[in-house]
Amino acid sequence: MAIVDFLNRKHDVFVLHFNHGTKHGDKAMQFVEKYCKEKDIPWLTNIPGNTRLKEAKESQEEYWRNVRYDWLERCTERDVITGHHLDDCVETWVWSSMHGTGKIIPYSRNDRVFRPFRLNRKRDLELWARLNNVPFIEDDSNKDTCYTRNYIRHDMMPNVLKVNPGIHKTIAKKVRADAIKF
Repeated sequence: MAIVDFLNRKHDVFVLHFNHGTKHGDKAMQFVEKYCKEKDIPWLTNIPGNTRLKEAKESQEEYWRNVRYDWLERCTERDVITGHHLDDCVETWVWSSMHGTGKIIPYSRNDRVFRPFRLNRKRDLELWARLNNVPFIEDDSNKDTCYTRNYIRHDMMPNVLKVNPGIHKTIAKKVRADAIKF
């Protein structure tokens, strides 16, 4: 919501919200709808469950990511800005490093999906929201450590930060190097 507020100050914003059909999904969808109506921001959400079936080889998280991007790319001709931030980049790098690849979330998925907030910490986005009276909610499922990303975020990251308190600076350098390509 901080990013929507920030962008809406100088740009015509159209909000896309993907509801995965989880318990929290309807709550988040109503929250986004209310905010957009109050701010007179056009928005669109998907119809939960109106996606392809999960393939056996896909993890739940991979399936959710794939159907979300498929929908984003199909539903608009406009450029799409996502809310990925530096904490997402660090978690992704830790996760992918454990699989031998050490990936950085790229600036662009293709020529239409962009991630310009990769150098911003999540706490800074939350601070923006508080300072500017922008309401936001956190998906309750983000606490569920049965999902790998949440396990990394809640259980592993405190230990990663003990080993390397400067991990965010380290990954920020990689993010900057990736941004030079564009």
